[in-house]
Amino acid sequence: MLKPMKKIVNNSFYVLTNDAKPTEPRTYRNYYKQLMEDLNIPKLKFHGLRHSFATRCIESNCDYKTLSVMLGHSNISTTLNLYVHPNLEQKKKCIEQMAKTLR
Repeated sequence: MLKPMKKIVNNSFYVLTNDAKPTEPRTYRNYYKQLMEDLNIPKLKFHGLRHSFATRCIESNCDYKTLSVMLGHSNISTTLNLYVHPNLEQKKKCIEQMAKTLR
């Protein structure tokens, strides 16, 4: 799907605009806000998409270092502190693993 676009995209331009100048970030936020209104979706801050993305990546077993790079964190500990929280199922699995080792 993307191959035909490669012929018209300038490699030194921004991906979303295909222009030498970036788009004002508020433009995307405003578009998002309007889209939520049009679709009658509950209001969620635009930044919430970032958190949802990170959470879904972790749930999909994406490695933490790759996720950290994609999010633009300078240190993996930032990603771990913000997004990696063991759930009850993971805690149970950890205890079961330890119990197996002690048998």
